[in-house]
Amino acid sequence: PSPTLGGGGSGAAAPAMTAIEVLSWPAWAGAALWLSILFVPWRPWSTREALEAPAAPDATADLSDVTVLIPARDEAAVIGRTLAALRHQGNGLRVIVIDDQSGDDTAARARGSDLDALTVLAGTPPPDGWNGKLWALEQGRARVATPLILLLDADIELAPGMIAALRAKRADGDRAMVSLMAALRMTGFWERLLMPAFVYFFKLLYPFRLANGRAPWMAAAAGGCILIESRALDAIGGFTALRGALIDDCALARRVKGSGRRIWIGLSHGARSHRRYETLGAIWNMVARTAYTQLLYSPALLLLCTALMAVLFWAPVASLVAPGTGFAAPLALGAMAASYLPVLLYYRRSPVWALALPVIGTLFLAMTWTSALRHWRGEGARWKGRRYTARA
Repeated sequence: PSPTLGGGGSGAAAPAMTAIEVLSWPAWAGAALWLSILFVPWRPWSTREALEAPAAPDATADLSDVTVLIPARDEAAVIGRTLAALRHQGNGLRVIVIDDQSGDDTAARARGSDLDALTVLAGTPPPDGWNGKLWALEQGRARVATPLILLLDADIELAPGMIAALRAKRADGDRAMVSLMAALRMTGFWERLLMPAFVYFFKLLYPFRLANGRAPWMAAAAGGCILIESRALDAIGGFTALRGALIDDCALARRVKGSGRRIWIGLSHGARSHRRYETLGAIWNMVARTAYTQLLYSPALLLLCTALMAVLFWAPVASLVAPGTGFAAPLALGAMAASYLPVLLYYRRSPVWALALPVIGTLFLAMTWTSALRHWRGEGARWKGRRYTARA
């Protein structure tokens, strides 16, 4: 048969080449994107931004300049452990637990901790347009008389010396706010599969190095553990300025950084969440609660996100099994695994989990679509018996 395009045998060869090209070009695009992630100067995959507990914590450190605010709604299972850890932080620490209309014995468990300078407030129903957590914090803020406030989720256990370490980090560089991405529970199969990736994807969306720099367009915080200056919070209007935000931690970071002050976010083993997410459904609902909010409720951004995930995760895997696509797939998959390894190693997970990243990415995309579908059905975000609309 003639090798030219008009030859008798070329008609069968052309469709095969077209199919290969269809697979190879997205794979090359995926490889280029993964290599870009690896080599961009701000290194979104890096775990360099971290703050750990001191090796020899000072149990007598003076913490009289710090008030801890803990919003708690139906947290009886975890609040005791969180408060017990605060006993080992230092002296003079004030703690305010805002019982956000719990249906269990959260308040009684809090009072039973016997912490010095502990106040347990009975929260009132959130006004229209308010996020329940933020309304609880605003009620607690009215009782604060210290220059520093530690916003702490009810499930976050701090290692001894962590509050002093946070305070020192804030003073270093004159930062108005520092926050820690708490180490999530990684015991069950689904937690081990998905929780390291939850942190990994957050870091890709909000590179810590950029958030910690002076670039005004990148700000991020992890809401489980935030130390903030009282005057910086006052300057932005307190929690009233954020009252309807569903992703309240990053909204707070944007406000503080937008006021001209510096912020810092990092990883830590010294702040650990002991909340259980033992089933796929529990993690699914946790992510779906705010995933579409992250995309600004935009169908266009949802489609763009889907296309990016297809190029990043599906195209390299599909082209891996197709003959004649070259080394685009191995290159993409290698760069993908290399970008995930630092997070896995930081949390002392096996590097083998990096091979599952295409599956993990697909699951997170499905959670995002679930979030969008719930929004389109008018269900809004749901959390502990409350529903929040897109307007809020």
